[in-house]
Amino acid sequence: MIAKVFTSSVLGVEALPVEVEVDIVFGLPAFSTVGLAEGAVRESKDRVRAAIKNSGYEFPNKKITVNLAPADIKKGGTGLDLPIALGILAAEEMITAEQLQNFAVVGELALDGLVRPVPGILPMVLAARKSGLSGILVPLENGEEAAVVKGIKIIAIRYLHQAVEFLTGVQPLEPTRIDLDSLLANHRFHEVDFADVKGQEHVKRAMEVAAAGDHNILMTGPPGSGKTMLARRLPTILPDLSFEEALETTKIYSVCGLLPEKCGLMAQRPFRAPHHTISDAGLIGGGNIPRPGEVSLAHNGVLFLDEMPEFKKNVLEVLRQPLEDGRVTIARASSTLTFPARFVLVAALNPCPCGHLGDSSHHCACTAVQVKRYEEKLSGPLLDRIDIHLEVPAVPFQQIASSTEGENSHTIKERVTRARNIQKQRFKGRKGIYSNSQMTSRDLKKFCALDAPSLGLLERGMAQLGLSARAYHRILKIARTIADLAGSNGIGHEHIAEAIQYRRLDRGRAL
Repeated sequence: MIAKVFTSSVLGVEALPVEVEVDIVFGLPAFSTVGLAEGAVRESKDRVRAAIKNSGYEFPNKKITVNLAPADIKKGGTGLDLPIALGILAAEEMITAEQLQNFAVVGELALDGLVRPVPGILPMVLAARKSGLSGILVPLENGEEAAVVKGIKIIAIRYLHQAVEFLTGVQPLEPTRIDLDSLLANHRFHEVDFADVKGQEHVKRAMEVAAAGDHNILMTGPPGSGKTMLARRLPTILPDLSFEEALETTKIYSVCGLLPEKCGLMAQRPFRAPHHTISDAGLIGGGNIPRPGEVSLAHNGVLFLDEMPEFKKNVLEVLRQPLEDGRVTIARASSTLTFPARFVLVAALNPCPCGHLGDSSHHCACTAVQVKRYEEKLSGPLLDRIDIHLEVPAVPFQQIASSTEGENSHTIKERVTRARNIQKQRFKGRKGIYSNSQMTSRDLKKFCALDAPSLGLLERGMAQLGLSARAYHRILKIARTIADLAGSNGIGHEHIAEAIQYRRLDRGRAL
């Protein structure tokens, strides 16, 4: 008899609907799996056999053929264990086809019949809902994550026999439900705050501008000036994740198996700080079966590159596409996958290899050649894609010892959120544009018109600093964000002046 069970297999950050077809006939005992099954799927026959026997059911001593359709796409992961086991029991008429046709099934099996959690549950549930199924059976530990998706029944199970008893009507199980509002509210707490930062008011202002317009930022300063401390506090002033953004982010973490324990939905904007020894595949994504990299794990959040010149040059250069397009495309002979990668880049570097160039309290031991070689590790095209460049000087002792607290993150976040709301209204109906940093040339002409004094100031700045066309556009975008923070409809010369000040590295090159 032939039985069919609906399930899914993760491909990139999406899930591919898969039909598990099980055929059992009389003949020499054999168990074969076809349909481009990866190693973990081929090994499932041993787990399935032991789980069925140890759950109290008889494993058929016949010829078993399992086909995974569509057969021309590779399937990986251990989540196909449970659907294969249920398909075998259905082919032996222990479960009827009518009981299985409305449910998708996913889960890894232990040898004793325990159903273990698997990564990528969220995209699998979305795929099941899109296929028109009324419910899905998932491992108990994945229940909260799956319940984030509305419009489909989530049946969380612990053992194989529970799945069989539920499908046969012996043991009714209530669908898993969660309160999304409370889930989002309970996980939005930050342990750090901008009030902890002493001094550096101009850097905090630049961080506010970066958060308000989704602008990338580069900080140059000596060791101990607070660059890392400031970067780690940037997520605290970014607007709260919307449900759609939280869903996008959760899908990536779910596929990578990095979703925090007892957290069904990512409610905080991610902060990723990879080490400078990371490879280009680790940063961008890749592998034989392409997986998301750090830029995708930072989607809708912050990617922090500390000591940026210490990263390999080829690793930094692959950042160009995600910085420009907000996504990463990885091509392989068998498939081409696209991962989302829209993030705020925060980069930090020392002014020279020893870190003390221009520091009045420390002597710089670097030669001019060493400084030049250090600066050349960052290419011009890459720096042009970073909107804001600024210096972070060492903090004086008086400010470090001061008991006065700075402005807290909540107050700054309110201003940032107001500016973002202005941008939402401005780009309403525009697909793929959510903030000022994403404006196209056509948008700049429409929303960044300058009066005569502002245009003259920008022209003089371009001439004196030798700015590129891309830097010109960056200045207009930053000025638009500064005007939004001020609640101004138009861009004034004071907004242009502040925006020009954020192109420090261009001024350094001009000298």
